[in-house]
Amino acid sequence: MALAALAAFGVNYVSPKGIALVGNWDPGRGVISAQSKNEAVFHDLEIQDPETARQIYDRGTAVFVDARSAGFYADGHIKGAVSLPLGEVGVLLDAFKNKYPPDTYVITYCSGRECDDSHQLAQVLLENGYANVSIFIDGFPGWAARGYPVEP
Repeated sequence: MALAALAAFGVNYVSPKGIALVGNWDPGRGVISAQSKNEAVFHDLEIQDPETARQIYDRGTAVFVDARSAGFYADGHIKGAVSLPLGEVGVLLDAFKNKYPPDTYVITYCSGRECDDSHQLAQVLLENGYANVSIFIDGFPGWAARGYPVEP
């Protein structure tokens, strides 16, 4: 039994798809980071307070970008948000870059604190020259629950 456990931990350690053994498991402190050990969760980019996100929204200084699938976006999204589904980012990124230059302040969001699509999208944007990126961790459910502006 001990040998099997040791072998399992060894394979996990060397595998690029291995599971991180430590992470943030408390959604009250940010997005849960239960993904592959090589995927980044950018806690320093997170907007943890919905009121702060709303203030930025009201100032109109950022583009809110929905990382969820097109179907979820169509069912409801932050009013004025742009759809850039993580699963289609390879196809849609050039059009996004043509419309929004790299100096644009971008706030990504997805389905809340148990969704890391917004973090993964933020990583893609950072890798493509966007330096001013934040992540609204409460996502669309947190926004809508507060009665903030949404579109169907």
